[in-house]
Order: sequence, then structure tokens, then C-alpha cells
Amino acid sequence: MVHQMMKTKISSAPRASRARSSMAWWARGMVAVILGSLAACSSPPLQSPSPTPGSPASTPVPAAPSARSAQRWVAADWRDLPGWGSDDLLAAWPALLAGCQRPAPGWAEFCARAALQSPADPMEAAVLLMKHLRPWRLAADTGETTGLLTGYFEPQLAARRSRQGTFQWALHALPADPALRRTPRRDIDANPRFAALELAYVDDPFGLLQLQIQGSGRLAVRDAAGVERITRVAYAGHNDQPFQSVVRALLDRGEISDATPRTLAAWASRNPTRINDALAVNPRVVYFREEPLPDANIGPRGAQGVPLTPGRSVAVDRSVIALGTPLWLDSTEPLSTTPMRRLVMAQDTGSAIVGAVRADLFWGWGEEAALNASRTKQALRLWALLPQGVTP
Repeated sequence: MVHQMMKTKISSAPRASRARSSMAWWARGMVAVILGSLAACSSPPLQSPSPTPGSPASTPVPAAPSARSAQRWVAADWRDLPGWGSDDLLAAWPALLAGCQRPAPGWAEFCARAALQSPADPMEAAVLLMKHLRPWRLAADTGETTGLLTGYFEPQLAARRSRQGTFQWALHALPADPALRRTPRRDIDANPRFAALELAYVDDPFGLLQLQIQGSGRLAVRDAAGVERITRVAYAGHNDQPFQSVVRALLDRGEISDATPRTLAAWASRNPTRINDALAVNPRVVYFREEPLPDANIGPRGAQGVPLTPGRSVAVDRSVIALGTPLWLDSTEPLSTTPMRRLVMAQDTGSAIVGAVRADLFWGWGEEAALNASRTKQALRLWALLPQGVTP
């Protein structure tokens, strides 16, 4: 999840304010100039290497929209994109290039051009996008253009390699036996065949539940010598059981007042013998595979197979939006009316992410990312950017 989020110091506020003011001026004045100049300047098609059979580049360009998809994709103008020109497109460029590592059908030429023409500033990035891409407004089958934005993050939990003390909650690798793989949560601990699949043990049962919901995370593993090493656990599959919210059940029964980690930890401390029954409300279990983490600033790989970028990668419904598609996002900051308008990349999916105007924004890792993710539940409008000549 390549652009790292950093806390803003108070002393940097005047500079940030001047930057936003300058960018807003650029948005008001320069977009019209660029649009007017596009007709006067053009570049010849970039000759890309001949694709190998079966490669994404050799896949035929999608046909014209069907009646169903036409309701979701409406050709738009760059002027239709709220706040277009106000975003720092250079901050989004690493995510765009990452998506080009596995381009969607029809994207080979643009990706080759983007790799060769690295923009020097946001204006140059905007010109490149506007010359070679076209915006399409996304809408639901009903024609509704407003949907929902949520957020997710990469949790980090303390862990041990052996079950000890409070570290009693196991993460499991994916069973090779399909029948064993479908075991409900309640029955896993009692099945001795799962002992060989235990990757590590954590001391926070609700943290483990959050890790399974998010689908990937980091473990701070302390060995017998007291040395701590950060490793990543990535999604490997699940047990094909339906998902049920453990937290919602506790809220509905009035056992907790909110879903914060502190409240859940306090409930677990008061009810140690009831934790297993509480977790068993959700029969679904997510299995993991362990991966090295040579660079702590690189996010986990999403469904597209490329590292996710904090604030720039989103999970989408891949039946509507092809992975690797740039999107213009129009929403608000968490718990705020401040507009959040930016270029993001469709690089992940999620079982709860369904529909044309639906996205889950990856916030990164750490406490700030967790807080932003928990607070993200805002109205959303989306525009997809497709290469000229490519239709949805």
C-alpha cells in the first residue's frame, strides 16, 4: 500500500496553504487552456513491442458497451470532473506506473508512453492524461451516480512463533485438503490437523479478527532471544463460510458501546471464557501465507498483483471496473465536509465492494491509517479514465 503517508507538522502549514492556493489557481485557469490546446497538438502513436501470445497487450480491445454496461458508463468531459487540476498528480504517478506493470486490455500503448514520459510537474502529468485518456462517469444500473466510499488499512499485531502466555490466537496457512479448508471457525481449534498449519500466535483475538477482515497485515514477531522482526502475512484464501459480524452481534446485545479496539480489548478482559463463543458468530476464517518484508514502506499486493499505495489505491468491483484502471474520486475527507478529490488506481477487490459507484480506499498502515479507515464512510462519485478509442 508505494507513497508513504506522513504526519504534517504545524510549521509546514503555511507552505501547504500556499501550495493549495497555487494549485487551485492552476485548476481555475489552466485546465481550459490545456483543453483548448489539445486539438492543436498531437503526438504519433507510440510503437510498442509486439505482444507475445496470451499477454494482456494481445487481448482484443473490449467491444462497445452492452445495454447493461452503458447504464454504468457515460462518456464525460474533463470539465465534468469536480476539482480536476487541484490534485498533485505526481503523488499518484507511482501508483499509476505500478498498475502499468500488469496493464488491463487496451492499456499497453499508454503505459509504454507513461513509462517513457515521466512528467516533471502536476501540469505536465495532467496534459499527458488529458491527451491520451478520456473520462467516463460511472453510474449504477438505476442511473444513480452517488455511491459509497469506505476505507481499509494494513494492521500490525505483536506475535510469537509458539503458543505462550497471552499469545493464544493462531493464524493458519491454507489447508491443501479442500474439505479441511471449509472447516468453520468454531471447529478449527479442536481439529489436530490444523496444528501443522499454525503460522504464528497473537495476543489480541479481535486484532486477529480485524486482520482477517482486512485480508493482510504485518506481524511484529519476537523470537526467544528477544529480537523483533516485522513480517507480512498476505491473504491465501478462506474457508467458504458466510461472513457474520462479531462486533455487530456484541453491539446489538448491548455488550459494547462502540467498536474501538480499546472497547473490544476491555470486553475480552472482562469475558475471557466467552471469547471463543463471540468469535464463533463469524464462521468465516481467512488463511494466510507469510511473505518477507524487505522494505517497510512498500504496501501489500492487491488483487491486481502490484503493491498498494496509501491514499492512491482502491478496491473496486472488478466485474464493473477492470483492475489497473485510473479513477477520479470525488468524496470528502473522513468525518469532514472538506472535499477529497484525487486520482486513484483500481488495484484491489473485496467481497463487500459491489457495484459501479463503490470503492474502498487503502489508507496504509499504522495508527493514523487505522483511524482514517475506521472513519471513512462517505458519499462517492467516480469517473474512470480510459485510453482514447477504448470503450467500457
